[in-house]
Amino acid sequence: MSMGAYDEDEHERREEKSTTVDTDFDDERSEYRGSVEFDAGDSTEALLDQFKEMKQDR
Repeated sequence: MSMGAYDEDEHERREEKSTTVDTDFDDERSEYRGSVEFDAGDSTEALLDQFKEMKQDR
């Protein structure tokens, strides 16, 4: 048998393994409570100025 070749039994084993669905997990959704905050940050012009400075530093 050459490298990478396999017989019919191996083909069937791989086919069965790839078509089996694992259902042994908890199907309930987790409930998360809390809040999310974000800072919009600088204006577009300030961000572009910062980007230009970074490019010049290279």
